[in-house]
Amino acid sequence: MTHTAPAGNRLRTAVAAAAAVTLGCAGLAALPTSASAAADALTVQYRTSATGAAADQTEPWFKVINSGSGSVQLSDVKIRYYFKADSATATYRFACSWAVKGCANVTGTFGTLAHPTATADRYLEVGFTPGAGTLAAGADTGDLQLRYYQSSWQSLNQSDDYSFGPTQTSYGAWGKVTATLAGSRVWGTAPEGNDGGGPTTPPTTPPPTTEPPAGGAILFDDFDYTGHTDPRISAHGWNIRSNPGGPGVPGATWAPENVTFSQSGGNSVMNLETSTAGTGESTRHTEVLTKAMKFKNGTYAARVRFSDAPRSGPDGDHLVQTFFPINDLKAPMADDYSEYDFEYLPNGGWGEQGNILYTTSWETYNPDPWQAVNQHTESRQSYAGWHDLVLTIDGSAITYYIDGQVFGTHGAAYLPERGMSINFNQWLIDLGGQTGTTPRSYDQGVDYVLHVKDQVLTPAQVGAKVAAYRAAGTAFQDTVPNG
Repeated sequence: MTHTAPAGNRLRTAVAAAAAVTLGCAGLAALPTSASAAADALTVQYRTSATGAAADQTEPWFKVINSGSGSVQLSDVKIRYYFKADSATATYRFACSWAVKGCANVTGTFGTLAHPTATADRYLEVGFTPGAGTLAAGADTGDLQLRYYQSSWQSLNQSDDYSFGPTQTSYGAWGKVTATLAGSRVWGTAPEGNDGGGPTTPPTTPPPTTEPPAGGAILFDDFDYTGHTDPRISAHGWNIRSNPGGPGVPGATWAPENVTFSQSGGNSVMNLETSTAGTGESTRHTEVLTKAMKFKNGTYAARVRFSDAPRSGPDGDHLVQTFFPINDLKAPMADDYSEYDFEYLPNGGWGEQGNILYTTSWETYNPDPWQAVNQHTESRQSYAGWHDLVLTIDGSAITYYIDGQVFGTHGAAYLPERGMSINFNQWLIDLGGQTGTTPRSYDQGVDYVLHVKDQVLTPAQVGAKVAAYRAAGTAFQDTVPNG
């Protein structure tokens, strides 16, 4: 049962929630698509409104100026702000307070430097969605009023941060941040030993190999069932939840009858429907999970359909649509707890106002008083539609992919100590997003799920393995041993 929220917001809601990298192509392909190489030039201006050596949050505000001669697609621009983590296990949350281009068009993710220095071992990477549009020659983005803070809400030390400028209380050119255009660095100087442009964690494009490794214990399910009472569901190791409790709206029911199966595009699809009429008693959540907690290292993959709009009724509810492995918290701050989430919030929630997708890796937490140890990556944009979600866990890192591209890579501190179940659920955080009593319902689709024990597959290899199962007419297989 996923309960995650970003740590600060989870404190206020009593329910739970980085690293992301971009890579430009090599050689001539590295030339930006929005301007010629000769025309490429960006200037990044910086100021801070949090000047103290210690602060509740760091506030790097930016303006990006197109100082070249051609227009620039802002979605090709990335800015990196470098800092020293407050501890080896510290995790951070990004927020946009205000932006001329609109906060919905500004993204922020965290990464770890390959070559740490005395003043930098992490970075905040700021980017733009396609909705930010273009930047004409000589134009600037206007204010990007940004901030980040520790997930634990503890104060942070800025005095040893490479990019921090305590005297920069008005905008000025700042060479201690870097900017890239289509993967090529065009501004600033990175900390020594780090080029400031390319990836510091695995590249976003997986290796071209598509042939899956042979062997390996596997769970594959195409979700080819007749309905929620089909006896094969239980025989295949799944449980459709009916027991009460969190997460979500108090008093809500977990409704097995809201899990249905149909054909779409020649494949069988499982649908999770969540509905409400604005009260706890009328709210129906859905969850499907494996009965066994036997899944640990290896590859997890699912094709999932997220929805921005309700199937019927008015929009606006604070909805969570998910795919995740998890085990149980045996005691507050137990060090053998594990959870790895894909969570999509189409209407915001947990303090967010719009679309946001989180991937979160959990080490442990204390529910009361709230304390969390996790690392997460987020992207503020619409993910409506079908998406291929892949999670890999090996002996050194947890890596999340969306549609074949690296979305986030999280550190070894968050690796699992024991087995987990595999879960899908859809639920409402609260009833504050849509306060009406008109009935409404939301759908989350699941095409398949795949787990390959102790093998790290690329997204291309996942696709090849799923295609092979379907070509052979195999709708289900589970060779993963218990224990």
